[in-house]
This record gives sequence, structure tokens and C-alpha cells, in this order.
Amino acid sequence: MNYFQLTKPQISDYERDGYLIVRNFLSFPEIEKLYGIATGDAILSKHAFDLNDGTGKKTKLTLWYNPGDDAYGLLTRSRRIVEAADTLLDGDAPVCHFHSKLMQKEPRVGGAWEWHQDYGYWYKNEFLFPDQMLSVMIAITKATKENGCLQVIGGSHKMGRVEHGFAGEQVGAMQRYVDLALKTMPLIYVELEPGDALFFHSNLLHRSAANLSATARWSLISCYNRQTNIGYNEPNGSHTVPVHVVPDEALMEWTTTGVQESSGFLEKDKDEALK
Repeated sequence: MNYFQLTKPQISDYERDGYLIVRNFLSFPEIEKLYGIATGDAILSKHAFDLNDGTGKKTKLTLWYNPGDDAYGLLTRSRRIVEAADTLLDGDAPVCHFHSKLMQKEPRVGGAWEWHQDYGYWYKNEFLFPDQMLSVMIAITKATKENGCLQVIGGSHKMGRVEHGFAGEQVGAMQRYVDLALKTMPLIYVELEPGDALFFHSNLLHRSAANLSATARWSLISCYNRQTNIGYNEPNGSHTVPVHVVPDEALMEWTTTGVQESSGFLEKDKDEALK
């Protein structure tokens, strides 16, 4: 099969904008398989919890640290994702999987996410090098303005870390700096088809509106880190364990287990990764 590899223009776009959209990153059969698991796996459902936004609307998510031999684990360990992360991350230490989140924004009731930087959270975990952390979002269902797609401020990763505080049960960036960023840099609505991927820097300002549409928005966000970028106040050691890379075709061709309890799920009363 043809292996995915980032091009020089794509790398330049990421460095300039702090994000990169890759269309058709996953095939339709791959997304069909992931969607079936997302909506039918009892373990994923068991460990899902709600986070309230500032208006009381809820976003449901399931977060885990240890990628296994289930379909989601094989995806997060796949060559195409890990090698792309390796290309975009600063430094040359091994790539590690920090955590993955299955985001479930249901029709009519799915809540908003406030403007924030992922490093606004991870700074409190005492990670020192934001250029050595990034996230990869895979659209499992279509993401549109109507159902609350991600919004990013292009180039805002170059601002450095912005102070963050609580907004509802979420942590949001200081609004004054968000307003200044929006005066200076473009607001982008990241509308995605199922199977599209978004790579984004840990300091990129991003948010999403509530889902007021009749369609759900489901996505997987996997976060990666260089092994030498130690989170000195991060109790889970996943961020220093090099990813055991598997071939891209493993997702469809290997016999997969269901998601296991050993994946290391985060419970709401221990949501350090989100605060």
C-alpha cells in the first residue's frame, strides 16, 4: 500500500499556522469501523462523562492513556499518525502517546468548548516544552459550523502560553488575549468530512460552539509528546512511553479486541488532564 507522508508544503503550513488539515486521512471503511465501535462499545460508554460549558450544556467524552490492540489503539499507534507527529514535533526523542479522547457532541444538547490552548492545561502538569506536544483530531462524523465544529485562530501558537481560568467545568484562555488574537489573526472554522484529520500545536487557540443541529459530532483527539518532555506534575506515565508503532493496515486487517479496562481511563473526579 502507499504510505502516508507529510509534504514539505504541509510541514511549512503547520509551522506557519499552528495547524494542518489532511483530507481523507482515513478511508470510509476505516471510519465506518471506528463509528460502529464508538456507538456500540460498552467499555467506552461506561467511562464516558459529561463536562458542562458556561451555559450548562454538556459535552460527553471518554479519555484513556494506554493505547492497546483495539481498533482505536491501533489507529493511535499507526505509522501514518506517529510518523507525522514525529515530523511536526520539535526535537528527536521518541514519540509517546499522552492520551486520547473520544468526543461526543450530541444533537441539540452538545455543549461548547471555551477558547483555550491545550498547553494551557498541560503547563499545570509541568510539561516544559510546548513545541514537543501536539494533538491529532480525526473526524468520525461530519463536522460543520451547524454542529459545532472546531474553530482555530491561525498562527496563535506563536503567541506563547496565555493565562487560563475556569469557565463552567472547563478551563478557558483569558478573554482579553483571545480578543486581541482575533483582531490580529484569522478565525478558521475547521469543517471536516468523516476521515479527515487535523494536526494542531499545543499552543494553538481553539474552541467549538454548542451543537444546536440535528446531527451528532463525534471525533477522536489523540495527543502526542516527546519522551524527554517530562510532565513533572503528571501522575500518568504514558507520556514517556514510546509508541509501539503498527502498520496502517492493522486497523482493518488485524484481529482486534474490544477496548480494555487496562487502557487506563480517566474518571471525572480525577480529571487532571482537563484542568
